[in-house]
Amino acid sequence: MSFKKFLITGGCGFIGSAVIRNIIENSNHKVCNIDSLTYASSLKSLKSVIDNKNYFFIKTDICDYEAIKKIIFEFKPHIIMNLAAETHVDRSITDPKKFLDTNIMGTYNLLQISLDYFKSLKKNQKIGFRFHHVSTDEVFGDLKNKRNSAKENDRYDPSSPYSASKASSNHLVNAWHKTYNFPIIISNSTNNYGPFQFPEKLIPCIIINALNEKKIPIYGNGLQTRDWLFVDDHVRALLKVALFGNIGETYNIAGKNEYQNIKVAEIICNLLDNIAKKKSNNLHFYKELITYVKDRPAHDRKYSLNTYKIKHQLNWRPLESFETGIEKTVKWYIENQNWWKGLT
Repeated sequence: MSFKKFLITGGCGFIGSAVIRNIIENSNHKVCNIDSLTYASSLKSLKSVIDNKNYFFIKTDICDYEAIKKIIFEFKPHIIMNLAAETHVDRSITDPKKFLDTNIMGTYNLLQISLDYFKSLKKNQKIGFRFHHVSTDEVFGDLKNKRNSAKENDRYDPSSPYSASKASSNHLVNAWHKTYNFPIIISNSTNNYGPFQFPEKLIPCIIINALNEKKIPIYGNGLQTRDWLFVDDHVRALLKVALFGNIGETYNIAGKNEYQNIKVAEIICNLLDNIAKKKSNNLHFYKELITYVKDRPAHDRKYSLNTYKIKHQLNWRPLESFETGIEKTVKWYIENQNWWKGLT
């Protein structure tokens, strides 16, 4: 594989930091990480690569047009991978504008600057350039009344301000390809989990609340179904898509581990019963902490993605089952409490 320069936005977030660790630790590619260091970002997630000569970090926001333009034209990337996004559905309900600003206008900034940069390249340099936009299964909306998993070309039907902003950004990326012949690729993934995930997300929330012997909140009746994808499997897929995917196409990425939220909580509690020491004599089983709370508005019942395309075009399959991945994740949160205690 020829040498590449990756410009990764949102590289201090959960998935972005996992991508960067993989590239730096397993290749000679260079990485420029752009992150505005919001509440959900952590420089500690990149401690293992911070001093590597092939890694660079610049603190800036993708909404800062001039700053992003300067970085792109000076770094001269071969691949731009856009992982910068506001992603928490609950926060999008209470503060939707932030999601529109970052997920829509931030993506516009990246597209327009990247297009200008692409036009400035010589013909042979244009061949290897790609703009990879990382998105979500939530753009397809609730599949509760549908028999099949969503395919890449299915109609978007978002329910929340978050998913609507991501659907909008996907449309922008596709429009820049069709209108300007700009070389883009989009990937949609299911719910990620694994080490270094911010504590507000479901799985780390369950683990951390249990370890602190606090109530584990489960929305509504807990029957919402999600497909769970171990973050390292997602990273392998993202790199295959970025390096070998077909220009102008979208790829679905999923772990094919569909579980109801209440089942996820029960699995984690059972694991903790076996490997974590309880602090209180009054707590016999961690699942005693599970508490049902009022459901959030427009809470989709089911997400599911069809992954035939990425399996057959790019020969990608997840390596982790939910059983192996969740055990690794639970153990990581037990062994790395210094990482998450500063964030809760």
